Formats: sequence, C-alpha cells, structure tokens
Amino acid sequence: MILVESIHGSLREFVIAPLIGESLARQLSFFTGSFLILTLASLTAPWLNATTRQHQLQVGVLWMVLMFLFEVGLGLARSFSWERINSEYNPAKGGFMLIGMIILLLAPVIGAWLRSRRWHFTNH
Repeated sequence: MILVESIHGSLREFVIAPLIGESLARQLSFFTGSFLILTLASLTAPWLNATTRQHQLQVGVLWMVLMFLFEVGLGLARSFSWERINSEYNPAKGGFMLIGMIILLLAPVIGAWLRSRRWHFTNH
C-alpha cells in the first residue's frame, strides 16, 4: 500500500502538478489514490483472510496508523514544518489526508464487500 501510494504521490508531484497546478493535482490525486487503495484492498482481501468486520477494521486501523506514521515521517524527512504537515490533514486548508485516512481505515471492509459483490455477480 505504501509503495503504491508513494509512486502515486511522486507522479502527482513531479508529473501531474507541473501540468495542471498543485491544487488541482491534489484534488485529482485524492480520487485516484482512493481508487488505488480500494482496488488494493479488494485484491488483497483473500490474502488478508480477515473474514469478520471486526478483523477487517483491525487491518484498517493498522494500515491507517502505518500510513500516518509514514506520511509524517516523510514530511519531517523533507523538512516540512508541523504546520505544513497538519495542513495536509485539514480539509479547510485544502488537505484531503484526513478523508484519505478514513478511506484507508474502511478499505478492508469495502474491499471485502466489493470482492464478495464481484463473486456474486460473476456466479449468477
């Protein structure tokens, strides 16, 4: 998940943002990043073997905490101020990370549901 999101973020910063601007790139990246997270969650659902909602949420909490620590660590490694890091999580300042973290938290539940719906639709 972190590898995919890192590649996604690099593409946004070095390819998309110079073409369409930082603000629009961040907005677009929220949707493409959410799609990537949900796709990965759906693909990894059988491997995770989290068959109950409680286990799926536990996986989501783990993913969210690890991603948060990675993002904060990366921000600090890039010498971002705490104010800049915080702004990424503040929707009032154009930050979508808080919403992204909620999606990450729920991704194993949504991924398992999507996978079950796909199986349901392909077997009828």
